[in-house]
Formats: sequence, structure tokens, C-alpha cells
Amino acid sequence: MQLHISPSLRHVTVLPAKGFREFIKVKNGSRKLSYRMVFYSLLLVTFLLRFVFVLTAVDTIDGERKCSTIGCLGKKLGPRILGRRFETDVPEVMYQVLENPANQNEKQSEPEIHQTLEDFIAKMKEQRPDAKTFAVKLKSMVTFLEQKTRTAKIQEYLYRHVASSSIPKQLHCLTLKLANEYSTNAKARLKLPSANYAPALVDNSFFHFVLASDNVLAASVVASSLVHNSLHPENIVLHVITDGKTYAPMHAWFSLHPLKLAVVEVKALTHFDWFTKGKVPVLEAMEKDQNVRSRFRGGSNAIVANSTENPRTIAAKLQALSPKYNSVMNHIRIHLPELFPSLEKVVFLDDDIVVQTDLSPLWEVDLNGKVNGAVETCRGEDKFVMSKRLKSYLNFSHPLISKNFNPKECAWAYGMNIFDLEAWRRTNISQTYYYWIEENLKSDLSLWQLGTLPPGLIAFHGHVQIIDPFWHMLGLGYQENTTIEDAQSAGVIHFNGRAKPWLDIAFPQLRPLWTKYLDFSDRFLKSCHIRAN
Repeated sequence: MQLHISPSLRHVTVLPAKGFREFIKVKNGSRKLSYRMVFYSLLLVTFLLRFVFVLTAVDTIDGERKCSTIGCLGKKLGPRILGRRFETDVPEVMYQVLENPANQNEKQSEPEIHQTLEDFIAKMKEQRPDAKTFAVKLKSMVTFLEQKTRTAKIQEYLYRHVASSSIPKQLHCLTLKLANEYSTNAKARLKLPSANYAPALVDNSFFHFVLASDNVLAASVVASSLVHNSLHPENIVLHVITDGKTYAPMHAWFSLHPLKLAVVEVKALTHFDWFTKGKVPVLEAMEKDQNVRSRFRGGSNAIVANSTENPRTIAAKLQALSPKYNSVMNHIRIHLPELFPSLEKVVFLDDDIVVQTDLSPLWEVDLNGKVNGAVETCRGEDKFVMSKRLKSYLNFSHPLISKNFNPKECAWAYGMNIFDLEAWRRTNISQTYYYWIEENLKSDLSLWQLGTLPPGLIAFHGHVQIIDPFWHMLGLGYQENTTIEDAQSAGVIHFNGRAKPWLDIAFPQLRPLWTKYLDFSDRFLKSCHIRAN
């Protein structure tokens, strides 16, 4: 096909082509051009114009980058487009400076370390240093601020350790006033429970709860919240176990503040027949444990003086020194079958929990022949609280632990537990518990460092039935991000951690969940200046 265009461009004639050669043939004299050549030429020109426009726009956008249009486009489109490889704008020397550990001489030779980002930026704009100098100064500032943050964090942990290990003067005042009331007021010495309700103490048709505590105020909140939220308070029997020094104040409180319809028993450990016969493993273990902990890593001063350890590790070691971890109230739960030989099932409550619902459905939970009904702590929305596995509590670098247990196995929680005492009596759980405590003492606390939960995880291994997490929400004593709405949706909330609700370091947004069960107009609370805030 041929295209004939007249000189005036008024006439265009199309003639058949004579072959492939004629397709690309151009005759200048007669102004004959290939029709297809003109058509594709126009397409090519149109494409080139658009391409140049796009490149110009890209160059304008990336004008501050010193690169060619083709190069800039290559960076935009990919690492190998148009023969260019992607290259970082950060000079290699900066990575070398930041990656190399700073020695002591470099730290001391740095004349000025900026303590705020604003000061650093202003100085860099003024000096306009090269990349290496910039990296050195940046590294010095970050290292300095990291050290200050670490020191402040350790100080915070130390202060929290001191605050949580001490007895607030208000609680000490309450204990003294109640002890005095017990000695001077006959009503404060009334028998608990009265003779009419004594049969209920061994009647398995009742709901039996056990609370071990040496904190009168905390025990009163647990008892009040339990009864207040119960649909059948007349079926509740609360067994309060305390130590010798707290027995009189605890008895006086519950004598003068009877719980509506519920049966309350207050006993000191020395009141149990089992406790007065022969050797008591819990007391022997506590005595040995106390001797070891008295030399544990040189005490709190030596722990916080460690300049290389992670602050969270230091916090765990400080927590191991807390007196509560050597308290008989923490260990006594392992002897529930001996303390209550007539009972078949009990629910054990820690003194830092608050009951927010009726707990009678717990007696309908099927434990499938297991001993301990507990909430597991490795699954949940709160990854800080609900991420605990055996490796969180046990030292798997020790061969005795690594060869017997799986580090990824899910842990469970103390605080609100259903115990089938009949099934327990058919096991050797208590003996296993003390065997492992003895092994830990022999190894200088290298199997685990703190608490009664690690030996409990071992002793109850294979004897735990997981229950609905609704029944036990943890972390209110160390997870300050817990919302009031989430806490109110749980059946039982647990202030485990240092920020106990009766301490000044409690989280203010969560403390009202605990204080709502206290009557601050009570004469004992008022005289000891115990207030809601």
C-alpha cells in the first residue's frame, strides 16, 4: 500500500504496495511516504513526548537529590531498572561508628554530650560536621540517655521494692487498735463461728472458701466482696487462716464486723492439730529458705549496683528478697488436705483479690479427676500479663529443670484455685513440692528465684484442669494499662504484683475496685486515717 500526498496537501491517494521494500520506501521527489511509517512515527513521537514529561516531573520532585533523571527514576521503579542499583543515602562510616562498641576512653574523651534532641540538632546545624563526627556525637548522646534511663528505672524498682516490702503505718495502726480491742472488749473475743454454726465447718453441702492472710484490711475486702456478690451467702463458709501475731486483730475484726448470713471461722496455724504434731515441713523449709535468702547476692544494695544487668532482671531479684516470699501464708496452701481432713472441695483465695461475681458455679466445674482448677497464663489479649510459660519461672539452663520439663508449656496462676481435696489425697503432690524446694536450696536458689508458684508449677504438674479465664483476671498490681472496663468484666480480679491496692503505689484508676468494699466511716479505719485516696 502507498500513500500519495499532493504538494498543496489537499489530495491524498492510496495505491497498492509492490512488496515489503515498497512499505519502507520514501520518494523525496514525488513526496511519497509509507502510510504505516507515518502512522507509527506519530505514535512514537506521542509516546516520547509523554515520557519526557514524566521524567521532567520526577526530576522536579527529586530535585534535591543529586542524580540524573534516569537514575532517579531507577530508584523509584526498582533496584535494577535502567541499570542502576538501589543505594542508601546513609554513609557506610556512620554504620561502622554506631555498630562498634564504645570503649571507656571514648566515653571520657567526649567533651560535651547533649542531653536533649533539640540541643543536639541545634549544635549539628551550627557545626555542620562530617558523617563520622555526626555519628560519634549521636552515639554518645544515645548511650548517655540510655544510661540515665537505666539508672532511673532501677531506682524506681528499688523504691517500689521498699514500699511493697514495708507495712504502711495505717495498717500497723489498725492491727494495734484491733489487738487492743480484743484484749479489752468481750464482743471482740466472741467465738467464731458460734456453736450453732459449727457443724457447717465440716459440712460438704456448703461452699467452702479458704483465705490465708496476715493482713486484716486485705482479708476484710476479700470476705466482703465474696459475700456481697454471692447469690446464696447463707451457703458460704469462709475459713480464715492467719499467723499467731495477727490472730487477735483478725478475730476482733470479724467478731465486730459479722458478714451477713455467711459463716466465718478464724484460726491461727497453731490452732490446727496437724500443725502441732511432730515436724512441720513448711516451717523447716521456711527456716532454710530464710538462711539462704539472707545471703542472696549480697542484698538489695549489691543487686542494684550491678551495672550490666537488665533492669527487669534486677527487679526480679529485688522481688525475690521480699518478705512475703518467705511467709508461711504463702506456703500453707500446699497442706490444705491435712488442714481440712473432712472437706472434699475448697476454693482457695489470695488476700489481694476482689470477688466481683457469684462464685457458687465453681462447685459445678468438672475437674476431670484433676486436683487443681486454675486459669492458664499463656493466652490472652494482654501479652504482658498473659504470656507466662514454664520458662518464665524456672531456670532451664539448669540440667535438673531442662531434663524434666518443657519450657514452652503453659503456666497457670495461684490466687483463685479450685482444689479437689479428695483427689489430692490420692497423690504425692505435697511431697513433690518439698522435694523440689530442697533441691532449689541445695543449688543456691538456681532452679528458681522467688515465690511459691515455681514449686507449685512442678508439684501440680499433670494435676491441673484449666478453667475459664473469666474466673481470674491477673496483673492489676503491675499492669497499669489495664482499663477499668476490662477489670469490671472479670469474675475475680487479682492485684498480683507490687502495686497492692492498700499501698500508696497502687494504680489510682484501679484502686476504687478494691476500696468500694471498705466502709471508711468505720471507727477503726477513721482513727487510723485509712481513706479511699
